[in-house]
Amino acid sequence: MENENSFRDVKPATTFDDQLEKLKNRGCIIGDENFAKRVLKQINYYRLTAYFLPFKKENGKYIEGTTFNNVYRIYEFDRRLRNLLFSIVEEIELMLRTQLSYYHAHTYGPLGYENEDYYNGKHNHEDFIKNIEIDIAHNKNNLVVKHHQSQYGGKFPIWVIVELFTMGQLSFFYSDMLRADKKVIARDLFKTTDTNVESWLRCLTDLRNVCAHYSRLYNCNMVAIPATPKDFPYKLDRSVFGYIMVLKFLYFDIEKWNNLFLPNLEALIEEYSSTIDLKLIGFPEEWKLLLRMPNPRIEKTNKE
Repeated sequence: MENENSFRDVKPATTFDDQLEKLKNRGCIIGDENFAKRVLKQINYYRLTAYFLPFKKENGKYIEGTTFNNVYRIYEFDRRLRNLLFSIVEEIELMLRTQLSYYHAHTYGPLGYENEDYYNGKHNHEDFIKNIEIDIAHNKNNLVVKHHQSQYGGKFPIWVIVELFTMGQLSFFYSDMLRADKKVIARDLFKTTDTNVESWLRCLTDLRNVCAHYSRLYNCNMVAIPATPKDFPYKLDRSVFGYIMVLKFLYFDIEKWNNLFLPNLEALIEEYSSTIDLKLIGFPEEWKLLLRMPNPRIEKTNKE
């Protein structure tokens, strides 16, 4: 066991003035100290300094010309990018709740999800049911939960219980379905393979959590590597751009994607073009073309 005395002491708390001095001592140019202090009162110093990382030298100092205003603009770009992506994540998530519960209810009945025979071998049914019970307990004051407790003896059809799932639970629900069911959903809903959809839902969960918890996208990589569709001309990776491609493959309204989301994304990038480095979010030179390309489709004769 490591000796407690070998650990460093926790750093003492600093005032907003101290934080400004730290930034200046590291070489950050602060043109308006009152503005900078207002920002620090709104954004945790620890959170904000993560956006200084691309400007940090090995000795801890910032490269020459690093300004507080530029770094704050990067922070603002990141915040607005998260909001833009989260709006798409939300639409996909709500569609998935609808489509997965609709398919399962019409295939196995309203309570079919309670039968472990309708899942594959990796499914842990005991944990699955236990998590559902926890969801119900956490939502005991929800009017819908109260209604089904009092009127149906605590029986919740799949189209009700799925609304209590987290995105992670929804992803696992799909992942644990029988292979034949996953294939049908992947083919009919996304025109792709079940292995692709399983990978993309894992990525969607990770991206949702980053956006929902206001975590940093800029100069960060995600956890999982998304599956790349067969014959697609660009290899997906763990970058933000790779995950935006996942959103494209899962999104259900191509006109809205091309005519609303993409113009908003392009306008955001243009607004901050003098400040941000697109390489730090994984954007290739042909990013506009890739985001407007038709999604790859499996052949109708595919019997996988």
